[in-house]
Formats: sequence, structure tokens, C-alpha cells
Amino acid sequence: MSGFKGGIPKGSFRSIKLRKRFFDIISLIIVIILAVLVMMPLWYVFRSSLMRSSDIFRWPPVLLPPDWLWSNYDINPLTFDFFKYLGNTLIIVVPCVVFGTSTAIMCGYAFARLRFRGKKFIFSLCVGSMLLPSMVTLIPLYIGWSTLGLVGTYYPLIIPFLFGGGAFNIFLLRQFMLSIPRDFDEAAMIDGAGHIRILVSVLLPMIKPAVIVVALLIFIANWNDLLQQMIYISNKDMYTLTLGLTTFLGSFKSDYAGMFAATCLTFLPTVIVYLFGQRFFVEGIVMSGIKN
Repeated sequence: MSGFKGGIPKGSFRSIKLRKRFFDIISLIIVIILAVLVMMPLWYVFRSSLMRSSDIFRWPPVLLPPDWLWSNYDINPLTFDFFKYLGNTLIIVVPCVVFGTSTAIMCGYAFARLRFRGKKFIFSLCVGSMLLPSMVTLIPLYIGWSTLGLVGTYYPLIIPFLFGGGAFNIFLLRQFMLSIPRDFDEAAMIDGAGHIRILVSVLLPMIKPAVIVVALLIFIANWNDLLQQMIYISNKDMYTLTLGLTTFLGSFKSDYAGMFAATCLTFLPTVIVYLFGQRFFVEGIVMSGIKN
């Protein structure tokens, strides 16, 4: 048995080990290549923001800026008033994240734990609404908001998140709550806890990854939204960051370096938020639930 290790011949064991190491190296190389491909557009925007407009489209392209012109970030407020647009964006994003996440939690709890007539049918409608392209509801929604006289305000962008926070978010939170045994609820009920106490004190700590994922998804969706904001916002004093980027268009002598710098400033907050929440984001997306 000296030539065996764990019932496997030494030669075969070494072969399996070498094969595993080979596939690990290949997998690592593929991951690195995909990571570079994903990061290249971001790097292109960043390096272009530090170049002269005449050098951005030079051929062959250069990987690094010839001169690191940080002065490009000193953007004329008349062209791109970053802090004003940032404030307008936060007016939309903060209520959407707070109320959208809160109402999605409550709806998810109702579908996961409560018993009421028509629950399966209502949940089917909720999930089925995800199959509808946004373009299908675009005109009816605009007509409805226009009838209410709310076009030209932020309300059409905020109010929908007061009622559920989105079908996918409700579905995600419901699935997480279903993965939690009802024994926790019953134990809390024996101690006299009601539904609100069970949700806040028992379930929320267990579904924290899913809650953070929902908050991140709502944040990113509203931060990057252009179509809805373009439809309902026409006053330039109410422009958000994404709408503010459109102020660079329409000129034969566009400030491309300034446009790339403004683009970097626009997506930088989303990158920072994701870096802080990526651990919960990954854990929530894979729907880990409770580890027994």
C-alpha cells in the first residue's frame, strides 16, 4: 500500500492534482481577461477625462494620457453645475431608496408570511408585471401623470416607489423570507410579538443581505435613469446628473475632455456605493438564505 494514497495510486493522485491546478490557472486567466474587458470602458472614460480634446480620438489610441490634466475637472458651472445636479439627483434618489426598500420589505413579508384571499393571484400579477417592457406602460403613465398635473415635477419619479418598490424587489425579499423557518415567527408570537415586531426584530436581521441588494438596485436604477427623467423633467434648474450630461451636446465644438470628466464625476458615487456594499450584494444575489 506504499504506492497508494487514500486508495488512489500516487501517479493518479499527482495527475489529478496537476489537472486541477491547470484548470485553476486557466480559470484565473479567463477571469483576468474578462475583468480587463469590463474595466476597459471605465478606464477609457477616465483617461480621456485627463487628456486634451484633440488627443482623445488620436489614432492609434494611447493607454495613458500624455499629460495628466486634472484641470479638466474644473468644469464651468454654466456647462455642468455638478453640485446643483447632485442635489437634484439626491432629491429623487434618497426618497426612492428609503420608501422603495421599506415598502418592498412590507410587501415581501405579506406575501411570505400572511394569509389572505387572493394572495397567489396578486403575487402572480406582481411577478407577471416584470414581463411587461417599460415602453408598454410609458404612454399610459405619462397621460396619467399629465392628467394629475404632475408633469414637470419630481413626483412621477418618486411616488411609484411608495407602493412596493418594484416587482423584482418584492419577489427577491419574499424568497428570502420563505427560506427562513416559521419556527422563529412562532417563538416570537409565544412571547407576544406582533407582525411588525416579528418583521423588524426577527426577520430583518436575517435578510439583511437581500435588503441591501434591494437598496443598491433602487439606488443604481434611479441614479442612472435617463428616459424617465427626460420625459418628466424639462426645467433645466431641476436637471439631475444624467440630464446634466446632455448639456454638453448640440455644439460643433464640444468640450469632450470636460464631458468625460463630468461622466467620471457622475458614475463615481455609484462605484463607491457598490464597493461598500459588494459583499452583501454578492451574498444577496446568490440568495444564500440561512446557513444551517
